[in-house]
Amino acid sequence: MTKIKFDIKEEEDWNVLLFELDGPLVPDDLKSINPPRLKGTKGVVLSGRGPIWLYGFLVHHYHPTKFLAIFDPRIDGGIIIESHAPDYQVGEVLKIEEGPE
Repeated sequence: MTKIKFDIKEEEDWNVLLFELDGPLVPDDLKSINPPRLKGTKGVVLSGRGPIWLYGFLVHHYHPTKFLAIFDPRIDGGIIIESHAPDYQVGEVLKIEEGPE
């Protein structure tokens, strides 16, 4: 089975969850993936290369957090895709100073 390496970069208002695959992933691997626990009082920015269904799995997992964003290296920022906080709006871009990697 392929494993995923997770790393967390803590920021003041959010955590950047970096993931890296060590080989091809198959859908059945989702059964054994255990994403790290993160505080729901902060937002989560997902960053990594993987299949869209892996992103769907992670979005569902971290849905209860303050907000959820996806890092886009083309703009060096995280695009908020869902929010439970009025201070963070869907479509807003969070500037990630040094990039997550």
